[in-house]
Amino acid sequence: MTISKGYRNVFEALEDNSAMAQNLKIRSELMIALRQYIEDAGLGQKETAEVFGVHQPRISDLMRGKIDKFTIDRLVNMLARIGKTVKVKAA
Repeated sequence: MTISKGYRNVFEALEDNSAMAQNLKIRSELMIALRQYIEDAGLGQKETAEVFGVHQPRISDLMRGKIDKFTIDRLVNMLARIGKTVKVKAA
């Protein structure tokens, strides 16, 4: 019989380090919010890059889910450029 360890989210399964798992989860949620904005606004990558003040390849990374290319700071700054705020809750 095999006993499997349960995880609260996929990031805990990917990372042994709890802090890194939380960091990945936060970045993922921020990236999802940015992608949703881009899709809802119907923007192309070039337009999006201008709005966020980044180069187009960075938007390609965002759309492809390349989480390792982004820091929490960068993602929060991108959200701020479109008037979004980020609420933090420590539990």
